[in-house]
Amino acid sequence: MSAPVSAAGAWMRIRGLTKSFAGELALDRADLDIERGRVHGLVGANGAGKSTLIRCLAGVTSPDQGSVTIAGNELQLGTPKASERAGLAFIHQELNLIPHFSALQNMLLGAPKVTRFGMIDWKRSGVAARAAAERVGIRFPLDTKVSELSVAQRWLVMIGKALTRDASMIAMDEPTASLSAPESEQLFAIIRDLAAQGVAILYVSHRLEEVLQLCDRITVLRDGRIVSQAERGALDKKGLVRAIIGHAIRTPDERDRLAPDRSRQPVFSARSIAWKQAVKDVSLDLYKGEVLALGGLVGAGRTEFAHLVAGLARPEAGHFELDGKRLNVANPSEAVETGIALVPEERRSQGVMLQQSVAFNINISTLKLLRSVPGLPFLSDAKGRRQAESLVAHLGIKTPSVTARIAGLSGGNQQKALIARWLNAGTRLLILDEPSRGVDVGAREEIHDAIRALARSGVGILVISSDVEELTLLADRVLVMREGRITGELTGADITEAHIIELSYHDAHDDQGEAA
Repeated sequence: MSAPVSAAGAWMRIRGLTKSFAGELALDRADLDIERGRVHGLVGANGAGKSTLIRCLAGVTSPDQGSVTIAGNELQLGTPKASERAGLAFIHQELNLIPHFSALQNMLLGAPKVTRFGMIDWKRSGVAARAAAERVGIRFPLDTKVSELSVAQRWLVMIGKALTRDASMIAMDEPTASLSAPESEQLFAIIRDLAAQGVAILYVSHRLEEVLQLCDRITVLRDGRIVSQAERGALDKKGLVRAIIGHAIRTPDERDRLAPDRSRQPVFSARSIAWKQAVKDVSLDLYKGEVLALGGLVGAGRTEFAHLVAGLARPEAGHFELDGKRLNVANPSEAVETGIALVPEERRSQGVMLQQSVAFNINISTLKLLRSVPGLPFLSDAKGRRQAESLVAHLGIKTPSVTARIAGLSGGNQQKALIARWLNAGTRLLILDEPSRGVDVGAREEIHDAIRALARSGVGILVISSDVEELTLLADRVLVMREGRITGELTGADITEAHIIELSYHDAHDDQGEAA
């Protein structure tokens, strides 16, 4: 373990912070200094201890031992109000906003308000909020309902809310996960400006390039311990990955790609598929054993194409084939019966059922196999537990037990549970939309290994990803889409980030109807 980087003028000092859950160490004697006016990166694999550290700082979780001092005063741990009074603000990935409230009302939630004749005087109460809005560059009217704002604008509301309370430190969890590249750059400019004004930023992200670019200091957690602390420029991406997972990962040049046997019948085919203006004359073949990926920019039509395959909508022209048989799928239920499954982009809202157990989430697609007596609507708990435990072991899902609520698992393990859901369901084609979004580099490698193993077992795999690096690491073949059309195909050594980006901006009309 590297020695802690101690800042002589540190505003916050964290010493010996330790927390266990059910006898398992989640945070192990963490020592960390945070200075005002600097961006401090916090990285690590899912389950490394980042969330536990932040929850302790927020007062949501009480540590077993350790202390936190702010400007020389000891912080009362385990009480959110004490953290708020100390000037600590926390913005989580799932933004805690009320959609039907205005931006101003959300910014003032929980803050003292000026009243007149027993009514809130929003104009006078909003003076600090309007000043905060100006600091972060909010250009839209503050009486706009949050439901009408983009994700990037909602982030500005949350930052403004923190500044309204005169926050001295703002912790941000995966702030760019749902932002476009221009929106991310706008956020980075705001973060740098806040740091220049003396605000401490605690920045948590799995996107290592932006951590290296943005942060003045980076702290790496692994298995609850701080294993590395480095100033800007001391680590490159390879060194940061090695610190996070404890070993180097394969590069695109080091992995074997399968060259499909195109003389054989494809597992899945699309023929001249069209739908509204989103999908235009798309044809492709997916062969046994390969991982076929769809690349392209957001809005290129890839997700819409996946939804057509999965029965969420019906093509206006063209047809699909599975194992050589023409399909006529009217809805998702029929698609599943046919052998087509979708792991959606929005894992938490569209995939897992957060309040249910790991076993429930895995077994939901195969309830017929778990009947106590064939033909009768009674399920065997023992069969369900055995099936879930087998799949948990097969995919290396980290969970205390299959009866634990899936909400308590990391994002990577939730994603593996979604994949496990379809392993015993007779799936012939598995579509994965943004399979590693919001997971760390170690979990991403494990998910990729699981996807490749599924493909080699004969399941057709269609991957959609906006992460061009992921495409180079995972895919055996890449089809790039732009404006609803396929603009090119990449195989073997041609699968590079540069080629994928080039085809993403290629004029689709030059190659109308190009197919794999």
